[in-house]
Amino acid sequence: MLNKITVRNFKRLREAEIPLGQAVVFIGPNNSGKTTALQALALWQIGLRSWLAERGGKASPEKRPGVTINRRDLISLPIPMANLLWSDLHVRETKGRKTRNIRIDILVEGVTKGEAWTCGFEFDYTSEEALVCRPLRLPGYDHVKVQEARFSEVPAILENEAPRVNYLPPMSGLAAVEPKIEPGRIDVLLGEGQTAQVLRNLCLATWQNHPEAWTSIRDRLKAFFEIDLEDPEYLGSRGEIRLAYRERGQRLDISSSGRGAQQTLLLLAYVTANPGSVLLLDEPDAHLEILRQRQIYNALVEFAVVSGSQIIAASHSEVVLNEAAGRDTVVAFVGRPHELAGGKSKQLIKSLRDIGFDQYYQAEQKGWVLYLEDSTDLPILQAFAEVLKHPAAQHLEAPFVHYVGTNIPQKARDHFFGLAEAKSDLKGVALFDRLEKHLPQDHPALRETAWRKREIENYFCTRNVLLRYAATMTTGLGPLFDEGAKTANQATMAEEIDKLDSALGSLNKPDPWSDDIKATDDFLDPLFRNFSQRLGIPLSLRKNAYSQLAKIMKPEELDAEVIEKLELIQSVAESASLSPP
Repeated sequence: MLNKITVRNFKRLREAEIPLGQAVVFIGPNNSGKTTALQALALWQIGLRSWLAERGGKASPEKRPGVTINRRDLISLPIPMANLLWSDLHVRETKGRKTRNIRIDILVEGVTKGEAWTCGFEFDYTSEEALVCRPLRLPGYDHVKVQEARFSEVPAILENEAPRVNYLPPMSGLAAVEPKIEPGRIDVLLGEGQTAQVLRNLCLATWQNHPEAWTSIRDRLKAFFEIDLEDPEYLGSRGEIRLAYRERGQRLDISSSGRGAQQTLLLLAYVTANPGSVLLLDEPDAHLEILRQRQIYNALVEFAVVSGSQIIAASHSEVVLNEAAGRDTVVAFVGRPHELAGGKSKQLIKSLRDIGFDQYYQAEQKGWVLYLEDSTDLPILQAFAEVLKHPAAQHLEAPFVHYVGTNIPQKARDHFFGLAEAKSDLKGVALFDRLEKHLPQDHPALRETAWRKREIENYFCTRNVLLRYAATMTTGLGPLFDEGAKTANQATMAEEIDKLDSALGSLNKPDPWSDDIKATDDFLDPLFRNFSQRLGIPLSLRKNAYSQLAKIMKPEELDAEVIEKLELIQSVAESASLSPP
C-alpha cells in the first residue's frame, strides 16, 4: 500500500506532500491539482518500472546514470511534448552564466508485506520526445552535476514486489461495436481516455478470470439500475465482443444503457480485472446522479478490499466526500493539499458529520461563509452589486453561502462556530431580514447584521421599477418591441398597483412602498398574479426570479443601506484566509 507521495515541479504541483491510505478521495475545485496528483503516481510507477527493467534496482556507476523514457511510453499521461510535464513548462533555469536543469522529483512511501519503504525518482528533460529518469539524489547533492552526484537505491523488496499502478480516466461515449483487444493495447487506450473502447474487453476478462466477482457485478447493476446484465460473448468469426442486458422484457446491447450504468460497470470491472493494484480513478462519480454516487463509492471500496487493491480517487462530489470523511482518507486540494480533518478529535469528526464535511471543505476553499435566509437572497445581492459596479461582486459570484431557512440568528451561529472548531480562522457574515430584537455586539469572526426594512425585496419594490419591468418584460415570442404594447403593459401594471394599494389600505396593512410591508407575500406575489391574468399570459414573475427587478434598478435608486451591506461583505471576504489550519 502507498502511504504518501511528495511531488516537486510536476505540472500543477510545484511542491506538495500528499497523505494516502487504503481508500483515498482527492477533493478540490477544477484545476487544483487532483488529476495532477494521480498522474504523478502514474509517472512514478513508469519510472520504477523503467529503472528496474534496465538497471535492476541499483544506481549505476556510470558517469551519467539514468534511463531514457520516451514520451510515447507515458501511456497514463499522454502529452504531445515532454516539457508539458514540468510546472509552468520550466525545464531549465539560468543564474548568471550558469544554467541547470529543473528536475521533477516524485517520492513515494509505502508498505509491502509488512516492510516499510521509501522510493523516489527524479526526471530530467532532454527533448520534446524524451526525459531521463534516475533514483533521487542523496542529501547534499541536489545542485551538483549528474556525474558528481550520489543517488539513492531502489528498495530491494520492490525489485520483485513492485506495486502495480493503474490509471482510469472518466467514462467516454460507448461504441456500438468493440473488437477483442490485447492487454497492452487496452492500457494504451485507457491512458488516452478512450475508456468506452475497452468496456466489453474488461467485462470479458472479468467474466473469464473472476466469475464470482462477475456475478456480484451483475447483482449490483440489477440493484442500482434494475437491469439484468448477461455474460459477455466473444464472436471469434467477427473478432467482436458482445454484451447485452435485459430490461422490461427487452434484450438490448449495453450501448443502449444509461451513462450511469456504463460508468458503474466500467469501474467495477476495472477494479476486479486489476487485483492487488493501486487504482487511480479520475472522477468515478461522473455521469452518476446523487442517489447513486454513495452506492457506487461504497461498492468500489468493497470490491477493492476483496481484490486486495488500494483506491485513490479524484472527485467533485459532496456525497462522496461526506461518505468518505471520517472513514477513509480525504485530501483537500485547497492551498497546499492536506488531509481533511486529519488528526482531529473524535468529537470534532462527529460535529463535522452533523454539519457536513462538504461544508468544512467549502470553508477551507473560500475562507469565509455568507449566511442568508434562503436561496432567493443571493441573486438579489449579486444584482445590487452588479448595478452599483461594487467590488463585492467578485466575492458574491461564487461564495460559500449557507441558507439557514429561518430568520433566527442562533441557527447561523451554531453552524458557524461548529465549522470554526475545525477551521479556527474562518470568517463569516450573516445577513438577516429585519429583527424585532437588536443583534448583540458582533463576534470578531462572525459579523451579524439585519436589514432596516422588512426584507431584502423591499429595496427594489418601487413604482418606477415595476413600471420599467412592465415595459421591458418578455413574452414567449421575445421582447416587446412595439411601443404601443409597452405603453399598454405599463398602464395595466399601474392599474394593478393602484388596485392592490387600495386593497391593502382597506385591510389596514402598510402601503406597498412602506418599510414595514412584507413585500413578497403581501404585494409582489399578488401583483404579478393579477398582472399576468390581465394580460392572459402565464405568471410573468415568481419570487425565485425577483432578482430581475433588482437588475433593472439604477444606481441612484438604491438605498445607501445596500452599499453598507455590500461593503461589509467585501470587508469580511477580503479578510478571509485560505490557508488550511
